[in-house]
Amino acid sequence: MRRTPYPKLTLLLVLGQIGLALAQASSSTSVTSVAPKSSPTATASPAAVITDPSSLVLSFIGTTNGGHVFPGATLPHGMVKVGMDTDSPGNHAGYDADPQFNATGFSQLHDDGTGGAVPLSNFKIWAFANCSSFETCPTSIASRKILRNILPNGSPDDFASPGYFSTNLTNSIRVELTATRRTALHRYTFPSGTTNPRIMLDLTNDGQRSSTDPVMTLDSDTGKLEGGASFAASFGPGRYSTFTCVTFKGEGYDLGKPTEYGIWLGDFPVRGATNILQVYYGFVDEIGGLLTFQPAPNGGSTSILVRVGVSFISSAQACANAEEEIPDFDFTRVQTVARAQWNDVLGRVQVDTTGVDLDTVKLFYSSLYRTHISPADYTGENPKWNSTEPYYDSLYCNWDTYRTLYPLMSLHDPVTFSRIVRGMIDIQKHEGWLPECRGATAMHFIQGGSNGDPILGEFFVKFHQFSASLNVSDDDLYNALLADAEIEPPNWNVQGRQANAWKQFNYIPQDMFSPGGANTKQASRSLEHAFNDFSISQVAKVLGKTEDAQTYTQRAGNFVNLWNPNITVPGGPGVIGMMQPRFANGTFNFTDPRHCSVHDPAKATCFLNAANRDGFYESSPIVYSQYAPQDTAKLIELQGGLDKFISRLDFIFDQDYFDSTDEPSQQIPFMYHYANRPGLSTQRSRQIIAQSFNTSINGLPGNDDSGAMGSYAAFYLSGLYPLPATQQFLLSSPYFQQISFFNPVLNTTTKIVAENFNGNPPDGTGGRVFIQSVAVNGQPYKSNCYLDWDVFTSGSLVELTLTDDISVTCGNGTDAIPPSLSTGGYDSEVIP
Repeated sequence: MRRTPYPKLTLLLVLGQIGLALAQASSSTSVTSVAPKSSPTATASPAAVITDPSSLVLSFIGTTNGGHVFPGATLPHGMVKVGMDTDSPGNHAGYDADPQFNATGFSQLHDDGTGGAVPLSNFKIWAFANCSSFETCPTSIASRKILRNILPNGSPDDFASPGYFSTNLTNSIRVELTATRRTALHRYTFPSGTTNPRIMLDLTNDGQRSSTDPVMTLDSDTGKLEGGASFAASFGPGRYSTFTCVTFKGEGYDLGKPTEYGIWLGDFPVRGATNILQVYYGFVDEIGGLLTFQPAPNGGSTSILVRVGVSFISSAQACANAEEEIPDFDFTRVQTVARAQWNDVLGRVQVDTTGVDLDTVKLFYSSLYRTHISPADYTGENPKWNSTEPYYDSLYCNWDTYRTLYPLMSLHDPVTFSRIVRGMIDIQKHEGWLPECRGATAMHFIQGGSNGDPILGEFFVKFHQFSASLNVSDDDLYNALLADAEIEPPNWNVQGRQANAWKQFNYIPQDMFSPGGANTKQASRSLEHAFNDFSISQVAKVLGKTEDAQTYTQRAGNFVNLWNPNITVPGGPGVIGMMQPRFANGTFNFTDPRHCSVHDPAKATCFLNAANRDGFYESSPIVYSQYAPQDTAKLIELQGGLDKFISRLDFIFDQDYFDSTDEPSQQIPFMYHYANRPGLSTQRSRQIIAQSFNTSINGLPGNDDSGAMGSYAAFYLSGLYPLPATQQFLLSSPYFQQISFFNPVLNTTTKIVAENFNGNPPDGTGGRVFIQSVAVNGQPYKSNCYLDWDVFTSGSLVELTLTDDISVTCGNGTDAIPPSLSTGGYDSEVIP
């Protein structure tokens, strides 16, 4: 998603871990000299193994100024994401690192890095140390909110690491959070001398204040609170229902029965009420439960554990989830298990830290960490149909994540990837089309094309030999792709694509006003559909479906139908030709190439708006004119040859048309590879990291987009860029002397070693970072510009010889340049 660009930011001493958290994380880094798992061929001098990569994660990167990163406690792809909510206007993930904003509660569900309206933030828990009486506790959000303690350096007294979050509030209450997949565990430590520790559940205040149809009961003997409500989707027209079950336990003492209890409405707790039907509530009122417990005996420190189960089925299932996952209320155990799960997935990617600034190491592991926050594993929590298949949600949105997040999973977490694919296929079986943008079981608005297609294509092209063992049906996967490609849904705003017009015209005409969806962003959708169909063609080829492969390969070339060779760019001499909207009669409309860029005279955002007639979504025609990753060679031809192609790329960067905040720009720094100038790709990609990513609380150029920006940065730091649904990864130099990827399905480790490595230039310019030659398992490789997937399946040793000469090339062989459809790549017939 697009967001307002922020100025280039210098590295801040905050380093993402607010206040003292930095020192704690740094001191806990665990490094031992043990050789990692690898296949016999991947041998090289062993680097020290990072056994606790969680200690290198800075959870607060991008938690202010629009990053919308979730820094709370969760498991890899956990459904529950328990964290602090604030009254920041940018509280899309609840939290904001800016200390001027108040804490308003600690809710159980969040998304990471999203735009749109504020998602989730359901079922806030809050504690009171010193209300003058039960009836005077300030229970509404506006009344109860308070600031956090401030450290001497001006940052809030918050700490986070994978699976754990804590804060110290100005009411002297300390809050700690950890989680299992569907259950949160809170620990509230009250100040010494607290005589009436109170805890409340806010049932109705989600991030949008959108609740309807609340239900809740309170057990006066145990304090158990059960309930739920209906809430608004954050990026679409739907609603969802979710439920909770809250139980309590004293830490180190018998909590006993609540000494006071009741239902609260606004700022009015009603003592003795045990059901919300006992208060006069109306539409979107603030409602919840309030409990008073006895303090710890003998004046000791009072800590109360709050276990919060969540379900999208019922409050009874929320209770069952809590009992199953945290039967013992053991905070330390839950936190330890969570950290172990994070270390397992993060530790599959190892880097040699020798000669590398610690900030770079932390930036890498923090970026890798954020690729595993979303999508969320809602398995067993699908209220729409019964199924034994996995169910993943928070697909917010495929348009953001298909480019880099899922290819990164291919390298080190294919089992989770396979479960996500199975869940997507199951959704298609029951809803007719693959999910695109989805949150909390509700369909959201589609941003681009049917971008579930390249996600399934990415999985199948790389793991079709393992599909049966991973319980992925080849037939079901292919049928799901065909449904997207061939069947037009009743509402293509939320499902599928405008398939009939696409098939009839080989582009989506701008002057068609069909009733099945918003008649806008026709040009960008057409470009996306061309790549979507390319993805389907690659699956068809693997399955031996020759006729289908030819059909979808032909459609993959439809991007040329939007090329108007007569368009020029004001201030861009030599930049001739541009993707443009087109009418049904074949003539072109005109959209200023600068539209939706920093140079747009109209200052347009190109966000979702059915009134827009520009033809493009969230990026300029200049940027979209570079989007045909299946056939960059054809783009070079259309743009006047190698020299003019390079000049156009330079123009995009030098004139700030490249937008690091938005996904359509992501592949552009690596496009010099196709012009046989990989050194320029290396330098541009490193400059992007230097200018747009760092380890501060402001360390992202915009929204994290459900891990899209995290996976993007992780790939750049790895010296790779993926081509989804293909066998290729574009190759540059990593920021480390060695980086290795362990793949548990393949049971192989692939190690990339940078010979002559002598560090990374801080501004990304120059340095001994350009690839002079590549050897795989001791033999010269066919290209200096990309690696085929078989390098990873066999667990290879990739050795890069580095130089400071930016004029390096891809090599001299016939296969040195990365493949394109029009030059016979991807096992295709040459397209005229």
